[in-house]
Formats: sequence, C-alpha cells, structure tokens
Amino acid sequence: MAATLDALRRAVRAWPDPSVTLVGKRWHSPYLVLVSCLLSLRTKDTTTLPAAERLFALADTPEHMLKLSSDQVEQAVYPVGFYRTKARRILDISRVILEECGGRVPDTLEGLLRLKGVGQKTANLVLVEGFGKPGICVDTHVHRITNRLGYVRTRTPDETEQVLRQRLPTAYWKDINWVLVLWGQNVCRPVSPRCSACGINTRCGKVGVTVSR
Repeated sequence: MAATLDALRRAVRAWPDPSVTLVGKRWHSPYLVLVSCLLSLRTKDTTTLPAAERLFALADTPEHMLKLSSDQVEQAVYPVGFYRTKARRILDISRVILEECGGRVPDTLEGLLRLKGVGQKTANLVLVEGFGKPGICVDTHVHRITNRLGYVRTRTPDETEQVLRQRLPTAYWKDINWVLVLWGQNVCRPVSPRCSACGINTRCGKVGVTVSR
C-alpha cells in the first residue's frame, strides 16, 4: 500500500487540494479547519470552500463567531448541505471551545470527540490539517478505494480506520485522506471508475467493480 500511495501522491500533486486541506494551508488555524470540516459534511468542495471564505471574512475566531447571529452564519454558508443545522453547530462548538477548552481547539482525538457533532472522521481530519499530527481520516473515498484495492475488507469507515491503523505505516497516515479524496473525485469514482486512466490499474484488485471506463 505504501508504494501505491507514493504513486498516487505523485499523480495528484498538480491537482487543487481538497477544501479542508486548503483551509489548513491558507489560514493555519485549527479552529477554522474544524469549522470547514463541519461545513464539508455531505457537501462538495466547490461549495464548501466559497462558503468557508464568506464565513471567515465575518469571523475567524470563536469569540468573533459568537458575535454573529445564527441567521448571519446561515446566510454566509448557504448553500452547503444542512446549512441551518451546521450554523447552530458551529456556534455551539464555538461556545464550548471558549467556555470549556480555554478558547483552544482540543489537539487530541479524545478531546475533539467530546465536542458535540464532531465524529471520528472530522476529529482525525482536524488533527491532520489543523495540527499536523498523525491521524487517519476515513471518508467515503478512503473507505471505497482501500476496499476496491483489496487492501482492506471492511463494511464501515470506522472498521476501515481500525484496520488501517494496524496495517498502514504511520508515515502515510496524514496523506491517505487528501490523496484518496482527489483520486476518488477524479479517477476512482463510485460508479464506473476510470480504470483505463488509472496509474495503479495493475495493482488494483478491482473488488466490486463491475463496470469501468
């Protein structure tokens, strides 16, 4: 798997980074990475990043965020999926960070998971993109592609994360998400993947693939 990830990392290097990765590189703020993660859930990157930019222009710290009304946050992040729910969650988490975390985003998996609305995927992504710490963020792309390759045989993203933690060298933990997200968005699509354009075609088990291009 290490050689496969090395090949894919070279292949996607020139492509635009996923939205949360871009937020981490541009703002260097664990808080804004967390907010962008929340916005990205069930939302395409082409919608997430502009929404994050509009919101960050209004507020870029928990203190500033809490000066906004729920309506203001909603208007800034629309049309991300479930924008009303996400606006309330962002404000609630900002309040908890100020009142219970000393104004700082927790920098451990356990601490992040204590924040209501933060799941395993989001917590790992904040560790990686917000703090530069090792974490394995398993979203739909990572789950699908690692199973399709035959590297894991799992039923859920949580199961995939546990297997990857056991099998994947730590040096690759921080890269696996952004690399496989880009590959999954552009080549290894959920339906009819572009196998003819895949640089790791000969290494792939094509598990579950019935139609390809």
